[in-house]
Amino acid sequence: MGSRRRVSSPVLSLLFSHHPLLLLLFLITATCPTVAALSSSNFPSVSAGASEDKGKVALDLYYETLCPYCSNFIVNYLDKLVDSELISAVDLNLIPYGNAKIGSNATITCQHGPMECLLNTIEACAISVWPDLNKHFSFIYCVETLVYEHKYAEWETCYDKLGLDATPITECYTSGYGVELELQYAAETNTLQPPHEYVPWVVVDGQPLYEDYENFISYICEAYKGASLPNACSALSLNTIQKKKRNTRAPVCYGEDARKSFSSRIRSAITSWLDQS
Repeated sequence: MGSRRRVSSPVLSLLFSHHPLLLLLFLITATCPTVAALSSSNFPSVSAGASEDKGKVALDLYYETLCPYCSNFIVNYLDKLVDSELISAVDLNLIPYGNAKIGSNATITCQHGPMECLLNTIEACAISVWPDLNKHFSFIYCVETLVYEHKYAEWETCYDKLGLDATPITECYTSGYGVELELQYAAETNTLQPPHEYVPWVVVDGQPLYEDYENFISYICEAYKGASLPNACSALSLNTIQKKKRNTRAPVCYGEDARKSFSSRIRSAITSWLDQS
């Protein structure tokens, strides 16, 4: 008949007899999980849910919620990608920060005012709370559709429309975690190379598309390195897209610094022309 082997130590026995609290501490640490194992954030990080499939094409959208050109792109262009079979070849990353600025005490000021800061944070929370693309994109699509229709004050109706529980988003926002997410997005946006000049700022495999962003499907197809080209990238449809969209200049929301730089270039050009005249 087997029995558990006991390990005895005269030193430990003497130590524990004089210091019973040490015995209690020893028993707790021997039988309980570590604090590190028990502690975990209530919310996943910004990068949670991102695929590590190296065969996919990375598609990053840097945007702000109340820029009309961002909502137009999400509602009328990006939605078609998410609903197509091509999405299986894409890692889509949404970064709702845009042309916002960070001031003293890590306060964030948004280009289109406090409501944009609210919705940027809400959409950041949605990405974190619901890392599944179909779930958080459905919510963001609903909110941005209301922005597109100039009804963004009704954004909370998206919970009922989609049958989603508002509680985790509310907790993310009120706890301050949403601001932490926005600060992470700010760092990511502000370290872009080349720096973003406006939004929507669409990047395919690290390469910005500038004002040709509406033609993003063709860039995805060109960057795709998988074994078989998706049907959406067939030569006929790709050539059609390229002929229609290449060399076009889609509208954008310039940031304050970019507008100042653009105005300076215009003034410089006018001054130079007058000097030559």
